[in-house]
Amino acid sequence: MVFQSRCPWTNPSSDMAPILELSVLESAVLAPSPPAPETACSLPLNFFDVFWLNSPPVERVFFYRLTPGTGDDITTILSNLKSSLSKALGVFYPLAGRLRLTPGTDDRYELHYQPGDGVTFTVAEYDGDVDELAEDEPREVAKILPLLPPLQVGVGPVLTVQATVLRGGRGLAVGLALHHAACDGASSTRFLHTWAAAAGTGTGAPPAPVMDRTLVDDPSGGRPLYKLRSTDEMEYVKMADDQLVATFTLSKEDVQRVKDAVGAAAGARPPRCTSLVATFGFIWLCYQRAKDDAASNGGETYFSCPIDQRSRMKPDPIPDEYFGNCVGAAMQAAPKNQLAAAGSDGLLAACTAVTAAFERAVGELGSPENMALWVERIREARASGGGVLSVAGSPRFRVYDVDFGFGRPAKVEIVSVARTGAMAVAESRQSNGGIEVGMSLPPAGMQRFQTCFHDTITWLHQQ
Repeated sequence: MVFQSRCPWTNPSSDMAPILELSVLESAVLAPSPPAPETACSLPLNFFDVFWLNSPPVERVFFYRLTPGTGDDITTILSNLKSSLSKALGVFYPLAGRLRLTPGTDDRYELHYQPGDGVTFTVAEYDGDVDELAEDEPREVAKILPLLPPLQVGVGPVLTVQATVLRGGRGLAVGLALHHAACDGASSTRFLHTWAAAAGTGTGAPPAPVMDRTLVDDPSGGRPLYKLRSTDEMEYVKMADDQLVATFTLSKEDVQRVKDAVGAAAGARPPRCTSLVATFGFIWLCYQRAKDDAASNGGETYFSCPIDQRSRMKPDPIPDEYFGNCVGAAMQAAPKNQLAAAGSDGLLAACTAVTAAFERAVGELGSPENMALWVERIREARASGGGVLSVAGSPRFRVYDVDFGFGRPAKVEIVSVARTGAMAVAESRQSNGGIEVGMSLPPAGMQRFQTCFHDTITWLHQQ
């Protein structure tokens, strides 16, 4: 199916006028190439998957700079993106299928693929400058949203893709919307690396995904042992019309200075402060201090981070290549006034709580009962009014290695954090060993966060 339209994009949640014009040039359904199955098949959702059934889609945008007239021919690029996507879908065929109720049931779901299914691939033009859209400084989320294809919550397709040519042909944005119930970040980024390899980058494709759902022992049979969270509950924040997104980078030296400050403040028994712990603790501290109630109100606030369970499943570990969701959670509370404490005391409190979250998660293996426990903790955290800062992404996903043949990304943005309130985490594209974090806040909160981030970095370098 192919259609053409030229229409400005408007934010459906706002009465604001269009900010920039998006022209949709083409939309087609791309079917998987072989070795996709030649007959219909289904993958049942297990207790890991159903947790995300009502979640908003995970939305990523990859920004690429192009040089017109020097081999970056946009027609060739778009053709290659389409053909290589079909090849990648041939291996990750469930992403071309649909999420549906399992026939004959009213409480179990499955990913169902049948020949003829495919992924909607949209081609568009957008009057946005790649340098402005891909910078680290705060940008309006509303200017980035048009680069994402729509995907409904719940049953239906699980993946849509959009390739958008940016102003003057100087850039290309590849946007994806993916239903989290289909797979987790480890699986989805393996798919992206497989797609990039199929595009002819010269980089070897990852090993093929393992589709065997029987590897996960699920005594619940895919029936949740808890009331499924609504989409509203999955969105920890309400996105404002003027919501901003910005990227903050901690260099390897910055991370080490956080570790040193925590160690000095802790004395003889410091927490186990890895690079991730140091980064999460630092961002959590800045996030909490940037809130209006950071210093004035008591009570607790919460940190939550997904934990890959593949290597920890019982009775036997499952392969890294397992396709689907296989994440539990690390979650811990900390007193707000401790995070708001000046100097290294706030960093110590934050990193101690993050370490405790990880240590607690070690003893909570993947099971329906523990997923139900996670849901209950999240509901308690929301009810407390203390707020939850969660994590999306991981430095080990190597998103800046997703090269479709015309260079590494200039920027990768997890745009859906504007709705979930998570910090978006990736490896730094600026410094070896560093970590970059995407944050989305309203303007006043973003200004406070920026001030806290830069002031704390300055303080660390003065120690």
